[in-house]
Amino acid sequence: MSTDLRINDRIRVPEVRLVGPNGETVGIVPTHEALKLAQEADLDLVEVAPTARPPVCKLMDYGKFKYENAQKAREARRNQTNVIIKEMKLRPKIDHHDYETKKGHVVRFLRAGDKVKITIMFRGREQHRPELGFRLLQRLAEDVTELGFVESAPKQDGRNMIMVLAPLKKKAEAKLEIKAEKESRAAERAAADAVERAERSAANAAHPAAQKKERGRSENLDPEIEA
Repeated sequence: MSTDLRINDRIRVPEVRLVGPNGETVGIVPTHEALKLAQEADLDLVEVAPTARPPVCKLMDYGKFKYENAQKAREARRNQTNVIIKEMKLRPKIDHHDYETKKGHVVRFLRAGDKVKITIMFRGREQHRPELGFRLLQRLAEDVTELGFVESAPKQDGRNMIMVLAPLKKKAEAKLEIKAEKESRAAERAAADAVERAERSAANAAHPAAQKKERGRSENLDPEIEA
C-alpha cells in the first residue's frame, strides 16, 4: 500500500467498504459512521483501495503504519544489490599455470556472488580455430560448476569468443557466507592464540627462573685477609 493515502476527513465519498483494525470485514457503511467508529477507537480511517467501488477503508494507526512502511523501505534498500559483472580474459593456448590462476579469480568472483564475463581472445591464425576457445570455455564452466552456471553460452564476437557465468548464490547470500567464514577463521585464530598462551604459562610455571645466589661477605674478600 502507498503511504500517500487519503485519511479521515479527506475521504469524501458517501460510503466505504470498511475493514476493522484486525483485518475483519465490517461491510459497506456510510463514511460518517466509519469516521465515528475511527474516533471511538482512537484510530484513523485510511482509504487503502481508492479504485474499488465503493473504496475500501481500514481502521488503523496511520502514524504507526507510515513508520513501519518507512522501516521496510530502508531495509529493502539496504538489502538491494547491484549486479556486478567481472571480466576475465584468456588466450586459447593458455598454459596450465596461467589457466589455474585465471580460474582462481573466476572462483573468487562467483563465490562473492558476481557474474563473470569470460573472453577468449584470438590472434592471427588462432581466429581459424574457434573450437580451441569453445573447448576452453567448456572446461572452465565444468571446473566451476559447484559455484556457477553458464548464463550466456559461448558465442563468437569478432576476434573474441564470449561466455557469461552466473553465481549459484545471490549476492546477499554470498556476503553472509563470506562474513561467516571470516568470523569462523577469526574464532579459530583466537582459540589457537589462547591455547598457545596457556601452554607458555604452564611451561613457565613448571620451570621457574633460578634464584640468584646471594653472595656472602667472605666471597667478596681476599681469603688471606682476616675479617
